Amino acid sequence: MSQNNSIKKISTCLFLLASLFAFSQQKVTGKVTDGNSKFGLPTVTIQVKGTSNGTTSDFDGNYTITVSNADAILVFSYLGYASQEVKINKRSIINISLAENENLLNEIVVVGYGSVKKSDITGAVSSVKSEELNAFPVLDAAQALQGRAAGVSVQSNNGGEPGTPISVKIRGNTSIGASSSALIVVDGFVGANMPQANDIESLEVLKDASATAIYGSRGSNGVILVTTKKGKKGRLSVELNSTYSAQTTSERLDLLNADQFGDYQTAINPAYVRGTANTDWQDLIYKTGSTANHQLSFSGGTDKVNFYASGTYFDQDGVVLNSGFNRTSFLSNIDAQITDKLKLGFNAFGSRSEKQGISTQADTGGRGSGDVVSIAFRFSPDLGLFNANGSNSVDFLRDGIDNPVAVAKESIDETKTDNYRANFYANYDLLENLTFKTTFGFSTINETRGTYKPSTLELTAGQQGGIGAIANARMTNVLSENYLTYTKDLDKSKLTLLAGYSYQKNTTERSSAGAQGFTSDSFSYYNLGGGATPLPPASSLTETEILSQFGRLNYDYNDKYLLTLTARRDGASNFAANEKYAFFPSGAFGWKVSNEEFIKNIEQISNLKLRVSYGVTGNPSISPYQSLASFNNIYAAVGGQTVNAVVPNQSANPTLKWESSYQSNFGIDLGLFNSKISLSLDYYNIDTKDVILGDTGQPEYFGFLNNQSLKNIGEINNKGLEISLSTKNISTDNFSWKTDFNWSKNRNKMVTLIGGEDVFLNAAPGHFLRDETHLLREGEAVGVFWGYDYQGVYQGGALPTGTGTLTANAAPGDELFTDIDGDGKITSSDDRKIIGDPNQDWTMGITNTFTYKNIDLNIFFQGAYGGDIMSLTHLELANGNSNSTTEVLNAWTPSNTNTNVPSAKVRANDISSRFVYDGSYIRLKNIALGYTLPSDITKKLGMDNVRLSVSGQNLLTFTDYPGLDPEVSYKASGSQNSNVNQGFDYGNYPNIQSVSFSLNLKF
Repeated sequence: MSQNNSIKKISTCLFLLASLFAFSQQKVTGKVTDGNSKFGLPTVTIQVKGTSNGTTSDFDGNYTITVSNADAILVFSYLGYASQEVKINKRSIINISLAENENLLNEIVVVGYGSVKKSDITGAVSSVKSEELNAFPVLDAAQALQGRAAGVSVQSNNGGEPGTPISVKIRGNTSIGASSSALIVVDGFVGANMPQANDIESLEVLKDASATAIYGSRGSNGVILVTTKKGKKGRLSVELNSTYSAQTTSERLDLLNADQFGDYQTAINPAYVRGTANTDWQDLIYKTGSTANHQLSFSGGTDKVNFYASGTYFDQDGVVLNSGFNRTSFLSNIDAQITDKLKLGFNAFGSRSEKQGISTQADTGGRGSGDVVSIAFRFSPDLGLFNANGSNSVDFLRDGIDNPVAVAKESIDETKTDNYRANFYANYDLLENLTFKTTFGFSTINETRGTYKPSTLELTAGQQGGIGAIANARMTNVLSENYLTYTKDLDKSKLTLLAGYSYQKNTTERSSAGAQGFTSDSFSYYNLGGGATPLPPASSLTETEILSQFGRLNYDYNDKYLLTLTARRDGASNFAANEKYAFFPSGAFGWKVSNEEFIKNIEQISNLKLRVSYGVTGNPSISPYQSLASFNNIYAAVGGQTVNAVVPNQSANPTLKWESSYQSNFGIDLGLFNSKISLSLDYYNIDTKDVILGDTGQPEYFGFLNNQSLKNIGEINNKGLEISLSTKNISTDNFSWKTDFNWSKNRNKMVTLIGGEDVFLNAAPGHFLRDETHLLREGEAVGVFWGYDYQGVYQGGALPTGTGTLTANAAPGDELFTDIDGDGKITSSDDRKIIGDPNQDWTMGITNTFTYKNIDLNIFFQGAYGGDIMSLTHLELANGNSNSTTEVLNAWTPSNTNTNVPSAKVRANDISSRFVYDGSYIRLKNIALGYTLPSDITKKLGMDNVRLSVSGQNLLTFTDYPGLDPEVSYKASGSQNSNVNQGFDYGNYPNIQSVSFSLNLKF
């Protein structure tokens, strides 16, 4: 009996061992699907908890994994979805559905050549949500970035002009002679134009060297990564977005009317003959404008192919006569899973735009010149629109100018632009955890600009018999990138390695021609051959190339300690033969303190991460051929005949090399009360060395036309603090209120200049006959204003101590200025000083979003503190030989001595602190009220969603600045100008106020 029992026990043990052995070899299979659509989810990570044993689902969501423990737990995780843990319990088939998690979706961040969870980011990165970009209608999605991300500065190049370019800078100006604009990458295409806001799925702003160094030379000014929408598996989805806006000028100058103007001019010149009209020229050039924006999109997909396609029509009728812009564009994305290993994709974008421009921001306003806006300010209000004979009126009070209505309506300035971009990619799984991706992109921009000034504009083109010109430009961009990505989940860590190669070539071709002396104005610029006098033609070809190798390591140990190492080697054709290549490394470390045992038990802290990074980036954004000696064409006279000749243009610079920015960043991310409060703080320091500047020390007798050849002769420092705060204030079934706030402060300083000498700069219009308005000086901010220090009005008798006047025979009512050298005279060489700083002290944006059932309300304020403005407009209007603001009604007279406004007289356009104003402002950027129809109603209508909204843009602005708008940008386009010409106001297109009505339909 005992022997039988022993045999039974042994048999049982053998059976159990055999069962365990058999189970250790068992495979678990199943399918992972989306909880809503029930479609399979590809690349879901399935891992045996506590081990390195794992796999991923295929394109249809199917998976297979071998397990060896009856008590094993499978962890299913997928970006954008809530993770699930499932106990096997000896099952061989486990199907599971994952639910989308909104909080996790918001944490997916696109970085250069990949994407990660926000919790794993070690650099300074800001994400802007799609709904924020679409909060109000804009032509360029870059406009919607203003006030949305800390450290990001967005500036229109010309107020509210239709179709005007937008400048985006991140963490201040890091250069002088090269561009400081952020790099824009759209769907992997480096240097692309920003797409239409409704087509954007996500937008990330990379700010520190750790985040941007993967783009090497082109990442020195920060990077904006844009991902456009893609299709999803499921039925066809159709969406219509339509917006119409009514627009007006946000502000007008308070100018003299005809009677006031007559009194003012009589005080200057008693012989002045008054006109008989009373014309408000601002009323005549301004009108109610409008914007229409209509987008129709289609998306969907099958098991193997997904697609998204959209078409957009944008049309803006400007608030200034004869100004407008329209654009038709399309975008499409196709992704196809060819095999289990191979995935292909194609992205295409195209647009055709037409801009009807008017002259603004004129560089000169002398006889027969000037722009529509500044002429409207200056033109005498006692003159009418036409002369007695029916011709356009002309104002001869000064040099002589045509009236602004005629200049706006009769001048032609048309630009037609075709913009096409295509990008193809192939992604292939070479081995387990190793993928190869190759991309090839091509873009082309073809632009034609035609201008014509008719003979009916007496002073502008009357004597010439009309002036016509046409200019053509074609810009092509070829990009090829190839890289390998290796990922490995280890026992307690995750490793990602990236290595790649990139090549990009830009080609620009330009040509232009013109003529004057036409027998008729009827053919505009389309009949240049009909001009009696051809103007000199021009043509050019430029090419630039960048060749790069790059790599990155991401390491995550125990979901606590994060390490990122990046390196890139760039070669750019812009630089001298022996200076073309440079190496740009960076490193970053992150510590998830909230995952430590000593923090986990603190319920109030849901997230705490510390970040530190340091790296180097470069800047190649200068015009090509700057290191080479060059010649210029000129005309010369030989024997009484005009012949072509050449003269030296610039000397060679065999040492011209990269600007390099050395950047450190210290950050903290904090989440409290289950992330109801989320806070991010970043402090950064950027030292930009080998700054490229024009060397003014080259003697003129060397004979070069350009005596400011570019050299590496300076250093700039930027340092600042950024704060981003999001709070979920109230969240109930029917009502919610959340707040997003950001604040940033940047300080820049010129550290070194060649020989320590000041560099004087000029942003005044040519007819001002002034050559110094601002400067670069060691120890000072970039582009500080330079001029006389205004001290009020001279009352007669002895001059107040330490003051003087610009004229030797001072009269009561004259301007008083600080006598800096104390010699009793005011001279340009000894009595000018720094009189203002255009750099803003800080900027901010705050958004409050309220929802009640199907109603939503969004209120967005944006503002800046500090940032002085030099109003060249107010300076010109105070010189006595044009119309003026009503300020002159308080001018000094013997009976009105208690004033700060000088007496009425003709004065030169001297730059002084009298016309420097505080540019601080807070603006109600957008307020929007929306209503979404209940789902039971939309279903009856055969729709998925119907939303109606009304919004207002720029409805309120709180500022002490007396000009049209505190966001000014005169002479601020172009690489160097955008860096140093800040805070100048002259002839800008006015900013606009809008009321918009929007409709969103989904089928």
